[in-house]
Amino acid sequence: MTTYNGQTAAVGAGVPRPAGLHELSAVVERVRASVESVIEGKPEAVRIALTVMLAEGHLLLEDVPGVGKTMLAKALARSLDCSVRRIQFTPDLLPSDVTGTSIFDQQRMDFEFRPGAIFAQIVVGDEINRASPKTQSALLESMEERQVTIDGTSYELPSPFMVVATQNPVEMEGTYSLPEAQRDRFMARISIGYPSPEAEFAMLDHHAGANPLDDVQPVAHADDLLKLIELVRSIHLADPVRRYAVDLVGATRNHPELRLGASPRATLHLVRAARAAAALDGREYVLPDDIQALAVPVLAHRLLPTAETQLSRRTAEQVVLDLVARLPIPRPQGRG
Repeated sequence: MTTYNGQTAAVGAGVPRPAGLHELSAVVERVRASVESVIEGKPEAVRIALTVMLAEGHLLLEDVPGVGKTMLAKALARSLDCSVRRIQFTPDLLPSDVTGTSIFDQQRMDFEFRPGAIFAQIVVGDEINRASPKTQSALLESMEERQVTIDGTSYELPSPFMVVATQNPVEMEGTYSLPEAQRDRFMARISIGYPSPEAEFAMLDHHAGANPLDDVQPVAHADDLLKLIELVRSIHLADPVRRYAVDLVGATRNHPELRLGASPRATLHLVRAARAAAALDGREYVLPDDIQALAVPVLAHRLLPTAETQLSRRTAEQVVLDLVARLPIPRPQGRG
């Protein structure tokens, strides 16, 4: 049984409980503890990072320098026994540095493919919006199709595959705006924000003497992650909740304050993330609350406000929150 605004509904009734939710909780708790040993006082940011990971998505961390974006990305990568590559995006970085290139082997008299930095299970892209748009676009095929095509030949990327990218706000010097197609491939965007005074005080004690990343050890294997991803796919999504997600995303496409709404890919990302969030809470079904909680991180970075909206200092996040507040909650299917 489940509850919609105080009403008891049978959305999850009769749904077989996926085997292994307790295993998921145990593995995720180990990863969460490992990451939070490095990132002080940011449990919600860590939770969304884990949600995106279990939903087979990619994560964009956007904030001012020095608040721990790269530290979060590295801590998540080191907590998993996966292959990890880091790409430092700079204006002179070439697309071939990311995807790889074919080099002529004079001994074999043939071209040999040399994989680029994208060939890893966890790819940490540092300051992604400091590279040129041409280099940024080299990630498009990799993030969507999990493959790289060089000289007409496609090469599969390892599984699981996740890009965790950081970027500085576009008003910072030396940055390029990510193209809309690039932003749309990130499942969620979050900001770390400044720590609380207590967390910053604790950070001075824990981080001043040594790099906390040095103590981070893998607490989950890539095979464990693949099993958990498969489990998340089995989380039940009732038709009313599915319709709610479609209506919420659709409402962005004809909103007077937006000149670009969310894409169908955004709808897919929203329901996948909601399934992962339900699994993290130990539930075998998705609630409208899961959709609402993830609406801003999943949708806001894909939207383009109109010039009038920007002049009135309204943000895409505020527009999404207004839609969540106005859109009716799905009516329960039954009572118990």
